[in-house]
Amino acid sequence: MAQYLNEFDATMHLIQGKWKIMIMYELSESGSRRFGQLMSHIQDVSHKTLTNQLRELERDQLITRHDLTTAEPHVEYQLTGRGESIIPVLDAICEWGDTHIDPALMERNLCDE
Repeated sequence: MAQYLNEFDATMHLIQGKWKIMIMYELSESGSRRFGQLMSHIQDVSHKTLTNQLRELERDQLITRHDLTTAEPHVEYQLTGRGESIIPVLDAICEWGDTHIDPALMERNLCDE
């Protein structure tokens, strides 16, 4: 089990990664998404990186992976209760960035999506 310096280190460790926050926001907005839908929404992420980020989020119990064996088998991802509980924290960070960072310096604005 991982050891952290403090509660801030622990929290940041769980959400660090270029795409994790985007993944979590998309799942928060949509309820659930297939892998391909996440790839489309995030756009610049590679297949391997998205796979790794999803595995880490699942390992840290922030998302769940559901294998659906329907006529067209597929996998869907959803936030867990633990994952949903961090969204207000991410919203606060997003709002702070909106207020204090020049929009011209950002490639994309997640808060408005």
